[in-house]
Amino acid sequence: MSRFSEYIGSQFGNPRGIFGVACCLIMNTINKAMYKRTVALMDVPQGEKVLDIGYGNGYLLKLLDKVCKANLYGIDISADMQSLAMKKNKSAVQEGRMHLCVGDCCNLPYEDENFAAVTSINTVYFWRDTLKGLQEIKRCLKHGSCFYNVVYTKKWLDTLSYTEKGFKKFEPEQLAQLGYEAGFADVEVQEIVKEKSFVVVYKK
Repeated sequence: MSRFSEYIGSQFGNPRGIFGVACCLIMNTINKAMYKRTVALMDVPQGEKVLDIGYGNGYLLKLLDKVCKANLYGIDISADMQSLAMKKNKSAVQEGRMHLCVGDCCNLPYEDENFAAVTSINTVYFWRDTLKGLQEIKRCLKHGSCFYNVVYTKKWLDTLSYTEKGFKKFEPEQLAQLGYEAGFADVEVQEIVKEKSFVVVYKK
């Protein structure tokens, strides 16, 4: 694995600087089917709170702001992405519909039973503790609400040179089992693009 490929992989896990901006634009393009499925799955009552983990440049939150009348929250490990996402969602932030912070999904700064839905697009590979992250998300979800965890298959990630280091790759059944270990009441796996991507829906 070349140093350049390793650097590219690290940018997907923690986008920063000009290269991080470019990586997010690439992700916005290649992840369109994932965003579309996530938005289609969600049915959030007006005024409820939604959390996006690893919001990057705020692309998914911008889509959600257009289709649902929810209070939107986001947490991302990158301070650079917080600045970028706030610029791209300036009106929503200024009007109090969107709240973005820097932090770790394994230590969420939110109260118990706080969100009507939680989303994550391609971030689970980088969590320092997968089970702990799922437990934190469950804690913050309201009873009966769902976490939509959208990921690429291990088979597809294995075709990319920059995923050799720094990426935890999962089979669907592994993520489902971790969900039950975290205490979710029900877990469902749905294919998005055959042999390429899927969503794991965890219900509290």
